[in-house]
Amino acid sequence: MVIEPTAAWALPDLRELWGARDLLGFFIWRDLKVRYRQTALGVAWVVLQPLSTVVVLTVVFGRLLRVPSEGIPYLPFAFAGLLPWNLFAGALNRCASSLVGNAQLVGKVYFPRLVLPLAGSAAHLIDFAVGFAPWPLLLLAYGVVPGPALLLLPLFVLWTLVLAVACGLWLAALNARYRDVSHLLPVALQLWMYATPVVYGSSVLPPAWRPLLALNPMVAVIDGFRWAALGLETGPSLFALGASLFVTAAILAGGLVFFRSAERTLADLV
Repeated sequence: MVIEPTAAWALPDLRELWGARDLLGFFIWRDLKVRYRQTALGVAWVVLQPLSTVVVLTVVFGRLLRVPSEGIPYLPFAFAGLLPWNLFAGALNRCASSLVGNAQLVGKVYFPRLVLPLAGSAAHLIDFAVGFAPWPLLLLAYGVVPGPALLLLPLFVLWTLVLAVACGLWLAALNARYRDVSHLLPVALQLWMYATPVVYGSSVLPPAWRPLLALNPMVAVIDGFRWAALGLETGPSLFALGASLFVTAAILAGGLVFFRSAERTLADLV
């Protein structure tokens, strides 16, 4: 095996990444074991955290502020927005901290560095699958019947994960050089959440604002997830879907090239 310096601006070598698929699986399993080691409730936290959050949101926004929920009871409406957002935020956090959190490995042995952010995001996908477990019970309790669009739900989940990885590649490389990123990210995610229809629906916004809001790639993802999961009559507009796809693709392509470029000096930075 010959290890050569990478070009300054190039896409990752997918063949090399495929050859490291066993290592990717090991990192995913390691992250899951470490996260729930010495916890009394274990993976139950994955279910309790979103449920407790959505109960608080229901009391504040559903009961006190009377936020419109498009004819759906507010609790399942908010839960359908919180699930993809938690997946995005959790995967993004783990991607951003993946290089710094594995500094000893990065500095001692060679392997495709892209494995680390991918493993962090994939591990959170398993958390999402566990946290999704109460969803059928909520639909049954509130009498909500999804339509045929439910079959498209995995596409919106995959879209959420891809967007998290796309943003996480930028942040992981930047966090290796500037540790301020880890301090700024929670604040940025909190502001981003309020700019995304998680606790409210896109229909409450003035029509003039919606094209601008569509530039936020998570808007179409959240609206599409709700449309598929709750059987809403209308989903995200074609403009919102197209804008979100374009922004996601641009962030992902740029993130791959930027991460590949930063990979040349990662061992010296972390």
